[in-house]
Amino acid sequence: MEKISDVEEEARGNWGSRVAFLMACIGYAVGLGNIWRFPFNVYKSGGGAFMVPYVIMLFMCGIPLLFMELAVGQYTRRGPIGAIGKLCPLLKGAGLGTVIISFFLSTYYNVILTWTLFYLGSSFQDPLPWIGCDNEWNTENCYVVDSNMTTFDTTQNISLIDLKHKNFSLSKPSTQEYFDHRVLGMTNGITEFGSIRWELFGLLFLAWVIVYMCLWKGVALTGKIVQVTAIVPLFLLIAFAIRGVTLTGADKGLLFFLRPDWSKIADPKVWVNAASQVFNSIGIAFGSLIAFSSYNKFKGPVLRDTLIVTFVDAIVSLICGVAVFSVLGNLAHEQGKEVDEVVTEGPGLVFVVFPYALSKMPYPQVWSVIFFTMLLFLGIDSQFATVEVIITSLKDGWKGLEDTVGHKIIVLIVCAFSFLCGIPHVFEGGIYTFTLVDFYSATISLMCIALFETIAIVWCYGADRLGKNIEDMTGLKPNCFFIYSWKFTTPLLIFTIWMFTLVDYSSPSYDSGKYEYPWWCLVIGWLITGISLLSIPLVGIVQIFRTSGVTLVEKIKHSVKSRILSCPCCGVKLDRNLQAHNNSSSTNLIGKDSDDSLNFDRV
Repeated sequence: MEKISDVEEEARGNWGSRVAFLMACIGYAVGLGNIWRFPFNVYKSGGGAFMVPYVIMLFMCGIPLLFMELAVGQYTRRGPIGAIGKLCPLLKGAGLGTVIISFFLSTYYNVILTWTLFYLGSSFQDPLPWIGCDNEWNTENCYVVDSNMTTFDTTQNISLIDLKHKNFSLSKPSTQEYFDHRVLGMTNGITEFGSIRWELFGLLFLAWVIVYMCLWKGVALTGKIVQVTAIVPLFLLIAFAIRGVTLTGADKGLLFFLRPDWSKIADPKVWVNAASQVFNSIGIAFGSLIAFSSYNKFKGPVLRDTLIVTFVDAIVSLICGVAVFSVLGNLAHEQGKEVDEVVTEGPGLVFVVFPYALSKMPYPQVWSVIFFTMLLFLGIDSQFATVEVIITSLKDGWKGLEDTVGHKIIVLIVCAFSFLCGIPHVFEGGIYTFTLVDFYSATISLMCIALFETIAIVWCYGADRLGKNIEDMTGLKPNCFFIYSWKFTTPLLIFTIWMFTLVDYSSPSYDSGKYEYPWWCLVIGWLITGISLLSIPLVGIVQIFRTSGVTLVEKIKHSVKSRILSCPCCGVKLDRNLQAHNNSSSTNLIGKDSDDSLNFDRV
């Protein structure tokens, strides 16, 4: 066997070390979703009973899919579009779909970092600005969350301060009013879009500058940055969890978190929630993991990396659960409510509930700075991982683009365009567009794209063939558990989850259903979903017509076959007779993708 030089690896660039790659994957997996999505899924899925389907889904679906994506990226040394295009050209659109989802995610995820920067700056004020009702942004329905004014009538579950208002059903805590009126300047609906919030506009620009500085010199610099942004939040989260369990009423929240409601474990929605948590937490089918692993050296322990990332993500989710539910227990104790009455999902948990809890702690400014610094670091990791998918795909799709304009300019263009697309979210009505894009960009399309990605890799390309590729890279064959999971278990689970997602569909709303979107917003939402889903058939049609063949059936057969004939990186060449057989049995398979004829794989 002939060994070639490592020119391709050097030209593409590599992580500074395997540790840097692991930190990048961990930083991407451990994000804001661990803070708000995991606790909420635990709450609505039977408390501790949720852990049973969560662990099962993690082992049956999460670990095999993560192993598959890391292996594909490391083997093909391409982003999601290029990687799937090499393995199964017909389903190359699944890779494009992941990039489209990542693009939509990048445009609004940085808005969350914008809010975080806003709160971080406000955390240095004394007193904290969200604990009072005497500010210009407060309404007559505001009630104070300061510890000196939280007296409650526990028999009626209503704050005595609320009773001073004629309509206490409209009352809101000062933390909610701060978020709605001071931070967002929120209007009454999307039809009242209002004017731009210049403070948020400036902070959004700053957030994109931070992301650009993390990416502008490539993965070598990014690898150094993530060793800080991935590790520091873990220590801050542990500190916050330790402080949380010492709060009055924390035991009430922890019991809710750990005590299982076994009656819910037979509910299919609980299993769907568990699978959804695994997908969103690890980041499967978003393309970032394939993009990250494409910068690895060809030889490397893929399975070890997979297990480390999933284990750390699961442990951090548990720590987040302890931190969140101890705080919610304290909040329920202070308000005289049950824990399930103060649980909320999404930005409401981070920017309304937690500021309330922070105001209750001694030295609240210190804990507030710690908390929002932790959020900032968690968000940055996930954000530049998402942007890296787009950058990698552009460089893979346009040969010579990096040599022509340079990596720094590519990063600048991507960040600038994403920044412009995110500007509508910092208008006074921006929270409504934010919620709409968040709901439709990935909720429905993610599982569909994950299904076609899996079909392309393990059925069209071949799970056994992928196993041999992994042996090329690691020297060890993957366990038969992974082969059977890729072939049968994982596709079945993904399809089931996707069907339940469609059956359980309900139109998005805001403020717990108090605001319903007009019909034309739902049309726009489905168009957002359709953009990523339509990439699969449209790109497939293009690939069929670009592939050689006399009849349509021949073209389809050829477009399903992999463009890889021998190993693209390690220099292993096929036996001449075997290669001649492949060439004769699939004449001009490459069609117009002639550049891929140089990228081969050993069968």
